[in-house]
Amino acid sequence: MAYGPGGAGVRPSRRSRAVTAATFMLAWVALLWLLAAIDSGSGLIVKEYGIQPRDTDELLDVFPAAFLHFGWDHVAANTVPLLIFGFLAALRGMVRFIGVILLIVVTSGAGVWLTAPDGTNTAGASGVVFGLFGYLLVRGFVERDALDITVGVTVLLLYGSILWGVVPTSSGVSWQGHLFGLVGGVLAAFWLRRTPAARAASRQPSGGTGPSPWS
Repeated sequence: MAYGPGGAGVRPSRRSRAVTAATFMLAWVALLWLLAAIDSGSGLIVKEYGIQPRDTDELLDVFPAAFLHFGWDHVAANTVPLLIFGFLAALRGMVRFIGVILLIVVTSGAGVWLTAPDGTNTAGASGVVFGLFGYLLVRGFVERDALDITVGVTVLLLYGSILWGVVPTSSGVSWQGHLFGLVGGVLAAFWLRRTPAARAASRQPSGGTGPSPWS
């Protein structure tokens, strides 16, 4: 099937991106719950692969730690914002989204490793949640995209209260992971921003079924 020079060629691309983003995020959240179920009761996995600060053997644990949680309440608290923020961020293409996630995970995990108190063990997807929040918040302004600015402002109005999580107000909560996750998301908005040519191309009708949702 081919599409003419009108606007119809854009719709399949937008639809396929939305389906891909939704499928990816649902699978991600399902993985988090599966890992929580496997580790329920014993807590051995999160104990082994959580981030223990300033231990060089723990540096690589910044990756698995982002997928592990301390019980059902912990994973439940991260599920809805992760789904929403991840879906909105992934709509712009999965390749860039994965780059954003990697930068957030590394920045948040490294920040925890450097600054968390001795003897602590940190895990959870909240660093990614805060990173995606920061990414969505500034992406539109960085790229001068009116739609993304609207998305960022809406996210701020609905979820702005989570910013209290970057200050040390609650014991047992890694404000370091939140803060450095937020920093990672802002950095990702700058470092992985689309060029003006890429933004213009994304608005143009395309032949065939449109650009890949992974672009």
